[in-house]
Amino acid sequence: MRRHGGVCGLLAASLLSAAACAARQPGTATAAAPAAAPSAAGRDGGRLLGFSAPATAAERDVEARFRALPDPASIRAWHRELTRSPHVATSPRTREIAEFIAATWKAQGLDEVVIRRYDVLSSNPRRVAVEMVAPLRYTPTLREAPIAEDPDSAQPAISGAWTSFSASGDVTAPVVYANSGNPADYDELRARGIDPKGKIVIVRYSNPYSYRGFKALTAEREGAAAMIVYSDPAEDGYAKGDVYPKGPWGPATHLQRGGIAYDYIVPGDPLTPGWASVEGARRIPASEAVSIPKIMALPMSHQDVQPILEALGGPAAPEAWRGKLPIEYRLGGADARLHVTIDMQTDVQPNYVVEGRLLGSDRPDQWVVLGNHHDAWVFGGVDPSSGTAAMLELTKALGALKQQGVRPKRTLVFAAWDGEEVTLTGSTEWGEHFRDELRQKAIAYVNVDSAASGPNLELSAVGTLAPMIVELTRDLATPDGRTLYEAWRAAGAGGGSITSGARADGELVVTRIGSGSDHTVFINHVGLPVVDMTFNGPYGVYHSAYDSHHWVATIGDPGFRYNHLMTQLWGTLALRLANADLLPFDVATYGAALAGFAGRLHDIPEASTRLDLGAFGTAIEDLTRAGRDLSAAMTAALAPGPLPAATADRVNRELRRFEQAWLHEDGIPGRPWFKHLLFAPRYTYAAMTLPGVTEAAEAKDWTRARTQLAVLVAATRTATARTQAARAALGR
Repeated sequence: MRRHGGVCGLLAASLLSAAACAARQPGTATAAAPAAAPSAAGRDGGRLLGFSAPATAAERDVEARFRALPDPASIRAWHRELTRSPHVATSPRTREIAEFIAATWKAQGLDEVVIRRYDVLSSNPRRVAVEMVAPLRYTPTLREAPIAEDPDSAQPAISGAWTSFSASGDVTAPVVYANSGNPADYDELRARGIDPKGKIVIVRYSNPYSYRGFKALTAEREGAAAMIVYSDPAEDGYAKGDVYPKGPWGPATHLQRGGIAYDYIVPGDPLTPGWASVEGARRIPASEAVSIPKIMALPMSHQDVQPILEALGGPAAPEAWRGKLPIEYRLGGADARLHVTIDMQTDVQPNYVVEGRLLGSDRPDQWVVLGNHHDAWVFGGVDPSSGTAAMLELTKALGALKQQGVRPKRTLVFAAWDGEEVTLTGSTEWGEHFRDELRQKAIAYVNVDSAASGPNLELSAVGTLAPMIVELTRDLATPDGRTLYEAWRAAGAGGGSITSGARADGELVVTRIGSGSDHTVFINHVGLPVVDMTFNGPYGVYHSAYDSHHWVATIGDPGFRYNHLMTQLWGTLALRLANADLLPFDVATYGAALAGFAGRLHDIPEASTRLDLGAFGTAIEDLTRAGRDLSAAMTAALAPGPLPAATADRVNRELRRFEQAWLHEDGIPGRPWFKHLLFAPRYTYAAMTLPGVTEAAEAKDWTRARTQLAVLVAATRTATARTQAARAALGR
């Protein structure tokens, strides 16, 4: 996961504090757009959104039976198996885990289980070495020290420091410190007389957050010879609190491995951009692949980097650039020189996606897709193995219900992705592989990258799903005895009282969708409604060898209580989508979110005067009005009881097409793979709304901005027409 990452970046809009986001990496906290309150359908006589009264009673019974089945001890056992040893993408252990998941799903009773192989360009280290050659000689270990309390941390199979898709090379050059490695930081260096060209740049995670792949692209554009990214204790170490094994924060030698591919331009296999890397697929030359970096890069721990920073010399760093190491932060540029050698094996290797299906009893050709990735930088205690363990417990419970004669009405498709940590690879290839079928059959995609590193629910989703999600959290209990709804509201208000200072329902679900995890292909390329969720907490061992079973069991989620709650939440959400008479989509809430997105255009200098936003505002008002009319009609239609199947199918067909109204096959200018007009990641993974207009306006290309705005207005009108068609299909 690289969001909010992932969890702060998937996702890239979260409910976390800035400090928590910095520790979590990668991700940027962004506010949720205002959303309409849940419609009355979920409150009318206790009926659930999208369900008649008889269907509500049956659904509540099924959900209660489901939630009684998951067991924290069983989740812990799954987790221990998954984290036995490192399993980076393309390793033999990763294929073993894929085969283990497939065998488990077959034993649990899923109807169809298959492992799909995608041969993708991959990146693995042969040799990574660093030596300071001036003003003194010093060789960093580039390793993590074992911790006695965590025997797994001593496993010899643990890798040293590396980043996937680093360029290979051998360079000796002066060193400069460039803060977070964002463009403004290089401007500051030049203002102070330091030219980064030809230098080895040291940058730090966060301060403020940006994805390491954006740091790499920026360093590449600046002409740097190589990039070192280190974890300053200000972000994820002792300055935050107790370090592992006493607390959640990173110890002195922890390494944040990660990918640096430019998958915010094109995710997935760099050689098959926009089509699946199946057998016989056409491949472009690597020299034409825009997502492959051309700069050498590696991570370091703060223990390894401190002697280098101490030797930099040069001007004092600005106050805002100073971290929490006990040194005088300087900018360098002359005194210190490093010799960096990186030799990468970059070749085509297999990734393995495991797919399992629980066929629907009534509408097997309508799908609800659930996914989590199984590859990890080391053990993946939180990221992703907590999510994988939750998914295995979820399928076990649903398999048990199947044995009792209880099936979902729609088909549930489960996917264990490979290669997420590299370029969001497995999910992207699978999504491209089945793009047309997904657009015809899929209802939604629900992603859990990491189930739990703490107790705080972080959830992003498209606006249509927000009211239903808020509604179902009232039916789930947290380990401390509150409803999940109560805990969610209070946590968002800084732990305040549920009656004083808590957020309103419309503020709970983040409706801005970024990137950094496996939901990306489904919203940005296929055009499906998506949900991404995790329980978050202080997490300073991200992508390190200390993100282990022991960390989760003793620090992140003792007793696996929140992993258990995630299993219940994930399954309840899937069942509600699978069993609803009418899909529980709220278009009015989507319209309210879209109005918030449009409002952000006014924050771009000159946009209000250069662009005529009136037609867009009118189109949004029409959409929201149509959404309110549809919600009222759905409520009225379900009040007497279940609808005729043919009527429900006509309405649901239009609702399934709603999200695809925002697809533009030409894509965003400069990034044609990203086809959704409302959502795309910034190069930092952070969420950017209305990306075609926003990027053009920020670049002051007003001709392009006007063209993109016209496309957006037309799409909004299409979405309104589909909403009105759903209303007309009710025939009332």
